[in-house]
Amino acid sequence: MKNKTLEEKLYTLKFKPDIYSHLKANQEFCKNCESKVCTTICPANVYDWLDAEQKLVINYENCLECGACRIACPHSAIEWRYPKGTCGVTFKKS
Repeated sequence: MKNKTLEEKLYTLKFKPDIYSHLKANQEFCKNCESKVCTTICPANVYDWLDAEQKLVINYENCLECGACRIACPHSAIEWRYPKGTCGVTFKKS
């Protein structure tokens, strides 16, 4: 059995994003955060730090709902909830 690449594994996911984000960040804490760990810990690259605007951008549509960002944030600045109803990620059998 062949080991699948990350891209092949991610292909087995289906996303149905809500129109509202299930992720929120306290931008004031983010401005003072030195590590910006959420931008590196997230396997789906949901978080982007924009230096020019001093702002954390959240691409919630890609969220795998693993919770790594919430756990890793040293300031507990990320409010994380499951998406409502039938929205979010669906894991398909590959």
